[in-house]
Amino acid sequence: MPLEGGSCAVREPVGGSPRSRIAGRGGAQGGARLSTSIRRWVETDTGHRVPNHKSKCRHLHGHRYRWEAEVEGDVVTESGVSEEGMLIDFSDVSRILTEHIHDVVDHAFVVAEDDEQALSALAQMGNDHRTVVVPFIPTAENLARWAFEQVAPHIETAYGNRLRLAAFHVRETPKSWACWRP
Repeated sequence: MPLEGGSCAVREPVGGSPRSRIAGRGGAQGGARLSTSIRRWVETDTGHRVPNHKSKCRHLHGHRYRWEAEVEGDVVTESGVSEEGMLIDFSDVSRILTEHIHDVVDHAFVVAEDDEQALSALAQMGNDHRTVVVPFIPTAENLARWAFEQVAPHIETAYGNRLRLAAFHVRETPKSWACWRP
């Protein structure tokens, strides 16, 4: 079954094995191993502004962001383990996203470190205001790369199944998505 926005194809295995595998982007050519990808997301209510924007995005505002990790690798085949038949347990991905994305930016305002006007306004809110200062303009594109860098070190496996964070998708609005792939 294709993943939302993804390109997966079912391929029958060679040699009469009863198992099918799901091919990730690029598929299998010349005997290359196939891989599977999964996606898991969290949502936050987060403020930002794009200070040099030609239109209304230069104002302080917020979005209901969706932060979506795309993890790629081989399905775990080790018999009897909790992750058998999975890349990684979805709950493990949720825990990572909650700790390193949600709990950092939910009900917070993300502001560029050189946006003196916004920093000054946010300082008026007091020390208990959740302000996240970043070294870039907080566009969806830059936030996707930032989120990738926060999450990638925590996607780990003990099964040698080539597990990695393949991409990070950020939905700023229902019609506006950005994706970072290294």
